[in-house]
Amino acid sequence: MPDAHRLRDLLIGRIRATGPLTIADYMADCLLHPSLGYYSTRDPFGTGGDFITAPEISQMFGEMLGLCLAQVWIDQGRPKLFSLVELGPGRGTLMADVLRATRAVPGFVTAARVHLVEASETLRQIQADTLFGHDVTWHGTVNDLPDLPTFLLANEFLDALPVRQHVRDGNTWRERLVTETEGALSFTLGPAMPVPELNYHNVPAPLPDGTLVERCPALPGIVGTVASRVARGGTAIFVDYGHWRSRGDTLQALRNHTPEDPLAHPGQADLTAHVDFEAIARATPASLCSVSAMISQGVILERLGITARAQALAQSMGGARLNAHVAAHRRLTHPSDMGDLFKAMALVPDGAALPPGFDQ
Repeated sequence: MPDAHRLRDLLIGRIRATGPLTIADYMADCLLHPSLGYYSTRDPFGTGGDFITAPEISQMFGEMLGLCLAQVWIDQGRPKLFSLVELGPGRGTLMADVLRATRAVPGFVTAARVHLVEASETLRQIQADTLFGHDVTWHGTVNDLPDLPTFLLANEFLDALPVRQHVRDGNTWRERLVTETEGALSFTLGPAMPVPELNYHNVPAPLPDGTLVERCPALPGIVGTVASRVARGGTAIFVDYGHWRSRGDTLQALRNHTPEDPLAHPGQADLTAHVDFEAIARATPASLCSVSAMISQGVILERLGITARAQALAQSMGGARLNAHVAAHRRLTHPSDMGDLFKAMALVPDGAALPPGFDQ
């Protein structure tokens, strides 16, 4: 049985035995099956992978966010011991840039204990190489993070969490499921039933029939746990592509840097969905943390000084290297590139000042 079809055939067998899968279950198997999942079998990042994230585009992304964290650390009285956390750290590039940039802030790196939340053993090995020389602790979930002041980054982490899709049908919802049709995977709709978690979408007016809404079952628990750590001090910054109260089908697959049908090659393509930033705010206990407004990536990077940093770095560049540097700055910040598609949101302890850039 060719490796490219093994997961598909396993999923079809499961569907025949127990019935259609939720999209969340389908995504979980496609991404994290122990031997056939996308993240379990490869390094998907960079030009040799299937997509390029902001830290791989330019060091400036990590430098800006790292110095933002350091300023919050200073503003909160320089805690002598804290967790410096990244969720879904990819190749470790973002954390490496954060640690390099914050060496210029006296005491920050010395007080930091680096914790990475990563499920893929393949990526953990790459992260260990990238962060060679640093003392790093890995965790499988956010629940394992220590009870310390927490300074946390999550870049393109929430978009990879499995989602469920529901279609409005009168006063109820019908869930969109993955089934099998003549030996191929296909979508179908389940029976009508209430979904109380989605009731807020009908305020101020009921949604029209046929409206598709996605929800991420894991998001509230993850954000709530992060908030419980940040409440002890620190901040959490989420950066991802998405919207406020996201609606519509945003499930997408990317393979070899090219979009494709999410059901075409299970386990061979990256599967993601847009992040609903309202869900982040709703999942944050008001008694623990304050939540910033949702801000576009381009705006927050400009507020943090990326253009001045880009100009300083450009002084020693020329030719093709300079052209690539200018293109990277544009890609991160311009509204027609990542600048508007990606958004950012920050959590801080209740009553604390928001991080620089988020406080305007």
